[in-house]
Amino acid sequence: MLTTTRTTHDRMANAIRVLAMDAVEQAKSGHPGLPMGAADIATVLFTRFLKFDPSDTHWPDRDRFVLSAGHGSMLLYALLYLTGTPGMTIEQLQRFRQLGSATPGHPENFITVGVETTTGPLGQGLANAVGMAIAERHLAAVFGREIVDHHTYVLASDGDLMEGISQEAIALAGHLRLNKLVVLFDDNGITIDGKLSLSDSVDQIKRFEAAGWTAVRIDGHDPEAIASAIEQAKVSVRPSLIACRTTIGYGAPGKAGTEKCHGSPLGPDEVMAARERLGWGHPAFHVPGDVLEQWRVAGSRGRQAREAWTERLGKLAPQLRAEFERRMRGELPIERLTAVVREVKQKLTAMPQAIATRAASENALAALVPALPELIGGSADLTGSNNTRPKGMAVLSAADYAGRFIHYGIREHGMAAAMNGMALHGGVIPYSGTFLVFSDYCRPSIRLAALMGARVIHVMTHDSIGLGEDGPTHQPIEHLAELRAMQNILVFRTCDGVETIECWELALCSREKPSVLALTRQNLPQLRQGLDPENRCTNGAYEIAAAPDGNVAVSIFATGSEVSIAIDAQTLLAGRGISARVVSVPCFELFFASPAEYRRVLIGDAPVKIGIEAAVRQGWDTIIGTDGAFVGMSTFGASAPYKDLYRHFGITAEAVVEAAEAKLHNK
Repeated sequence: MLTTTRTTHDRMANAIRVLAMDAVEQAKSGHPGLPMGAADIATVLFTRFLKFDPSDTHWPDRDRFVLSAGHGSMLLYALLYLTGTPGMTIEQLQRFRQLGSATPGHPENFITVGVETTTGPLGQGLANAVGMAIAERHLAAVFGREIVDHHTYVLASDGDLMEGISQEAIALAGHLRLNKLVVLFDDNGITIDGKLSLSDSVDQIKRFEAAGWTAVRIDGHDPEAIASAIEQAKVSVRPSLIACRTTIGYGAPGKAGTEKCHGSPLGPDEVMAARERLGWGHPAFHVPGDVLEQWRVAGSRGRQAREAWTERLGKLAPQLRAEFERRMRGELPIERLTAVVREVKQKLTAMPQAIATRAASENALAALVPALPELIGGSADLTGSNNTRPKGMAVLSAADYAGRFIHYGIREHGMAAAMNGMALHGGVIPYSGTFLVFSDYCRPSIRLAALMGARVIHVMTHDSIGLGEDGPTHQPIEHLAELRAMQNILVFRTCDGVETIECWELALCSREKPSVLALTRQNLPQLRQGLDPENRCTNGAYEIAAAPDGNVAVSIFATGSEVSIAIDAQTLLAGRGISARVVSVPCFELFFASPAEYRRVLIGDAPVKIGIEAAVRQGWDTIIGTDGAFVGMSTFGASAPYKDLYRHFGITAEAVVEAAEAKLHNK
């Protein structure tokens, strides 16, 4: 712990304040209020408690610092510069919010070294931190506290705590007793609209206590009060909230304590007045040498801890050390994975199964989970429906962090955000389950996973009207199109057990993209009968049933449960003397990314192209063309047994034949 006098502390904290207001002023855009108000909190945390080493920002046992209030990004950028993080220069601060800089408007972990997670959408950082804390507790249970023993600190705002995701996150953290999680609440009572009292009157202390946290309120401008609260949090047996009462825009005489400094530059006159109030007689972006040196000393104090940790790691048994390092690098045991996939496919070849793809996924997990110890599963209270917990998989709980299955409760959004945090922490690959229709509830977190390139896997079952009697509220119609419209994500919809294990393999190997596995409730025939040594889903689409002759009149493209309908239609068309072929398209994204020649040949030049999917047409025209026929949904669903629904909405082999004949007749 670095001991400082009050004068030294004030000068170090003021360095954050002036850098923040200077950068925002130069950019003519940004949020100076939070960095100025929270500077004392950050100074105490970074100089006295946070275990980090700027020379190695990926050190596995570092403490994680999450700025959940991402609009206050200049607080983090100032800290990274002051502590000596490589790449964060004064020039970068001067280019705040400019194209190509390392200082974007909100912290982006894929742009800026030292940023743990992308934040900005309020509440997400807090929920990510819960996932980081879960990963820390789990890895400590597996590898020992000599190797894994760190805290996750969060700086959160009023806005973070008002977003609904925060309740899901804090409830889960309290239930799991994540005592290495500390939330520093910038309790300034101001939002963009004005006083917090305009819209909120929640007692956050009581709220967190009710969720199983320890919670205190302190003066957020008193360094010793801050330090004492953090010290108590570090020995707590529960997660901790420290509500730090602060003044937004601290030091700005005309705007401090008001919404006027929340999301706008202070203006040159107010900046000058703030400099005078803070006793900072230096030009813009200038930090005096002695203050910068004190910050650099604070930044270097973690090097000894890192070196001691490296020494301890070196003393681990070679096999255990290799396993830890492999998992932290995010590398899969490829030989084991390949063997497991081959074994599952061999079993399916020997004993074909007509089962739902959600059950096929469970069978895949039964083989994958023992082979890949980094897999951490879970479900949003639908475990028995989405089949995400294979037999024998122990539950991760406050009593046993070594378990590998998390009961997230009915918290889809918090679950998805926690998974992002787990993936960003490293050492684990999280997957979880819910219904596809509830991708609506966690889409913001899925989008952030795609933005960050986080390897998380969402098993989303009950993927169409095929779920049947639960009706239109539970039947996804537009959801596949919505997810496919997202950048940097893989959406898999599998037609049988063979495709399911192949797509699990592809999802696991996708290190820089999240994946969604859309799976059925209803049983499907096994269409892949022979043993394919290669993964036929690799290119996203392949011909699953060739035409009986070379004169192809109709090409039928389908996904998931509709592939079997396509094959039935192929048979009916053959009976009418019409030659057709069937292409399975388990992953649009992989198909569109495949070589142009592969796409051209696979789409082919048949005069009629038909797409079949129990969903809306959006996205299909890239494959079938605007003049292609589409057999699918154009309305919401209904409540009935699934076979009745497919007939009612005209998603049948007979409907495909009718569409094909109509198109051929008009040629």
